[in-house]
Amino acid sequence: MNLSFRIVAFAASGVCLTLALLWLVFPQFLLWIWRVDSPEPALLVARRGGALFLGVGAMLFLARDAESSSARRAIATGLSISCATLAALGLYEFAAGYAGVGIFLAIVVELALATAFFSVRTDRPPRKL
Repeated sequence: MNLSFRIVAFAASGVCLTLALLWLVFPQFLLWIWRVDSPEPALLVARRGGALFLGVGAMLFLARDAESSSARRAIATGLSISCATLAALGLYEFAAGYAGVGIFLAIVVELALATAFFSVRTDRPPRKL
C-alpha cells in the first residue's frame, strides 16, 4: 500500500470527524473509556475540543487533494507534531494516574497519525507499507 498525503488526510479526516461527533454529543463516553471523571467543567472542555476536531476534520477532508506546497507540508508537519504531543500527554496522564488504560487506544491512534503525517510531509515518492 502506498502512503500518500491524500490517503493520510482522508483517513485522519474520518478520525477527526468521528471524534468531533463523539466529543460534541457523547463526551461522557470517551471520558468513561479513559476512566476520567466527567464533571461539568470537563464536559465543557470536551465539547470545545469537539469543535476543534470538527474544524480539523473538515480542513483535512478539503485539503486531501491539495498539490504539493508549503501549505500542505505545514499541515502535515503541524498535525504530526500535534498527534505526537497528544500521545506523549496520554502517556504522562496514564503514568500520573489521571487516566486509565483506555487512554492507550487514543495513544496508538495518535502515534499512527503522527508517523503517517511525518512520512508524507515532503515531496518524496509515496512509501510502501
